[in-house]
Amino acid sequence: MIAAVAHLAPQGLPAATPITVSAAVSLTDALTAIAEQYGREGRGTVRFNFGASNVLARQIVGGAPVDVFISADEAQMDVVAAAQMLVDGSRVDLLRNQLAIVVPNDRSRTLTGPGALTGEAFRRIAIGDPAAVPAGVYAKAWLEQEGLWQTLEPRMVPSGSVRAALAAVESGAADAAIVYRTDARVALKATVAYVVPADRGPRILYPGAIVRTSAAPADATRFLDYLRSAAAARIFERFGFTSVR
Repeated sequence: MIAAVAHLAPQGLPAATPITVSAAVSLTDALTAIAEQYGREGRGTVRFNFGASNVLARQIVGGAPVDVFISADEAQMDVVAAAQMLVDGSRVDLLRNQLAIVVPNDRSRTLTGPGALTGEAFRRIAIGDPAAVPAGVYAKAWLEQEGLWQTLEPRMVPSGSVRAALAAVESGAADAAIVYRTDARVALKATVAYVVPADRGPRILYPGAIVRTSAAPADATRFLDYLRSAAAARIFERFGFTSVR
């Protein structure tokens, strides 16, 4: 998905070159809101390419024209770094998140813990593909830590992205999904049944960096810096993310 926000630069600020930001799909709502504010302040045009972080990393390594990459995990940023596609010293940790279990609105319930997923009511559990999608990698690691992965694996429905896993619950195709807490906040037909405590779940970290082939590195750096500002932090927090200060 590609979106753009454009505004004229105010007096005293140089005209900015439009930049393309490839970002984890779980950031769609928060980053769109931030880009709108960024534009209203006359700082420039931001185009987004939202998707699963592993897909975005593969696109960048393959030469896709991207200025900034924001991944939902460190592993996919490491993939791009290993290909020597990041500007040295530009990588920063931006955000933290948590996992949550969601269920369809018409089957709303509160779970006391992940062990409840072994019940008969949960025959199909949607997650991001644990072989590639960060949210699925996190979910599998958490269930392994809880000693539940082997029991629940036959019930897992791997999805191409965390938003696809959420959509499976909202459509009724799955009885539950393990997604990010922030995704659950924007769901229309799913409700949170359990939030994984931060001290029991995996460390979910979103790093950002400038892509070495960027045609507008100064403008890319300006936007990445803005994402670490107090103004951006307020928007991220509104959508449930925790900023890394």
